[in-house]
Amino acid sequence: MENRSVERYGAFAQFLHWATAILVLIAFIYGPGGSEERVYSAARDFDRQLHETLGLCVLALVAIRVLWRMFDQRPDPPDVPRWMGLAAKLVQGALCVLLFAVPLTAITGAWIEGHPLTLLAGVEIQPLLALSHDTGAIVAEIHTWLGDTILWVAGLHAVAGLYHHFFLRDGVLVSMLPQWLLVGKRKRR
Repeated sequence: MENRSVERYGAFAQFLHWATAILVLIAFIYGPGGSEERVYSAARDFDRQLHETLGLCVLALVAIRVLWRMFDQRPDPPDVPRWMGLAAKLVQGALCVLLFAVPLTAITGAWIEGHPLTLLAGVEIQPLLALSHDTGAIVAEIHTWLGDTILWVAGLHAVAGLYHHFFLRDGVLVSMLPQWLLVGKRKRR
């Protein structure tokens, strides 16, 4: 493990956090959305390929993040009212579940509908599940709902970080910011 204070997350944990956030946002923006005909139309090939590639990257990053978290030291949570601590755990838990559920429902829905995953550069991963088009369409719809939900929950998470920074001034946001963003700024305890 890297040598750091217990007031900040390590550089690798920060990288995983911010890379995941950025990839989720870009995947959401490039999600072709809409009917199956629209999603799998030739006009949407690039968007779908980028979306599916980013989704698999998010899944890989989250798996790495969970494994890393088992070994990495994290800062102690700030002293806040009990309800805030519980809310933080609930939101973080929801994000973790959603970060697995969103890409897994996408993969499952596509495969059950009979579509391969098509990644950038035309790499295809053929369906590994039995076909049931109607069930696949339901799973794909769940994916859409979960994709919207993750942005709302992540937005709440971001607002909470900003609240900690500007109102509570407890270092929660700073603990997850890369050191290079803090250079030249006076560190607060």
